[in-house]
Amino acid sequence: MTLKPLGDRVLVKPAPKEEKTSTGLYISSGAQEKPQRGEVIAVGEGKRDNDGKRIPLDVQKGDQVYYGKFGGNEVKLGGEDYLLLRADDIYAIISE
Repeated sequence: MTLKPLGDRVLVKPAPKEEKTSTGLYISSGAQEKPQRGEVIAVGEGKRDNDGKRIPLDVQKGDQVYYGKFGGNEVKLGGEDYLLLRADDIYAIISE
């Protein structure tokens, strides 16, 4: 099954949750925070301006991004978890 986001929505694969601290201690599953980093899997065509023209999104498939902690909707596809976000919920593109 494939999922094509509409408008200004973006499908993101969240990074795995941190299971260890930087000092090597294990974090219990209840104390693990939701990731705020992930990879863009698919993007919509962008929303329309007042003249009906599409405004392209700033992110592309394959980009590594930071997004809002409480934004988006969780989606399960093929047994994997994804997040469907609005482009405005993405704060930054990570470049190494």
